[in-house]
Amino acid sequence: MGLERIALVSDVHGNLTALEAVLADIEGRGIDRIFNLGDYVGKGPRGQQVVDRCQAACEVNILGNWDDFLPDPDREYDSEALRWWKKELREDQWTWLRELPFCHDFRLSGRQIRLFHASSTSVHQRVRFDHDEVEYVELFANTAATGDGPVPDVVGYADTHDPFYEADLGRTLFNIGSVGNSLSDPTPVYGILEGVPDSPGPAPFSIQFVRVPYDAHAELEIARELGMPELDGYESEIIRGVYRGDHYAGESPTYHRPPRTS
Repeated sequence: MGLERIALVSDVHGNLTALEAVLADIEGRGIDRIFNLGDYVGKGPRGQQVVDRCQAACEVNILGNWDDFLPDPDREYDSEALRWWKKELREDQWTWLRELPFCHDFRLSGRQIRLFHASSTSVHQRVRFDHDEVEYVELFANTAATGDGPVPDVVGYADTHDPFYEADLGRTLFNIGSVGNSLSDPTPVYGILEGVPDSPGPAPFSIQFVRVPYDAHAELEIARELGMPELDGYESEIIRGVYRGDHYAGESPTYHRPPRTS
């Protein structure tokens, strides 16, 4: 059987312009399988359209932390921005988002692969690139959230908006970054897995990261026209790659920071 490629996208966060640029790049490469690792909504202006587009384009859609807490019908928000992003969605999308699966397991080139949004235990537990060995090992564990399937030797996740690759202890860990809210480098990034599907034994296997330029200023103008709150924070993120929390606090951007909501 020949090699197959799977595109991995995540953290679109309502940025439809970035999503369309990435989907066009994926199509241009002849890739027709797309797996989405969550966080479709919040932070950007067009969560409703992003959800519709991902439902149509993505073979696999996984739950993210924003998809879990933002559409909660029983949750009241004291933030104008959170109320705006929630109201921008349709109620049927609230249900669809919160019912998304926690993870997706499959085999490729003889490797057992597991994809989830943030960690093996919760979409709300953040694991950054400078994790310790305990955190690293825990990402490969079966938990109540993942179920009791075959233990993975390759784990891919997202959530932190910064891509990286790591191989240690006979296992491979990677983060695919963010399509719509990439930090440090604001250029959208997605991943490509290539290998032999359902191969029982070892076969060629690769992980690739792709950066796709797009018109971020056009997306920012749409957010302005729609009256989206926290516009200056959004500009900081999608134009300069500086997390809005750092922007509002007047702090220098740094990756080594206590956990935050991305």
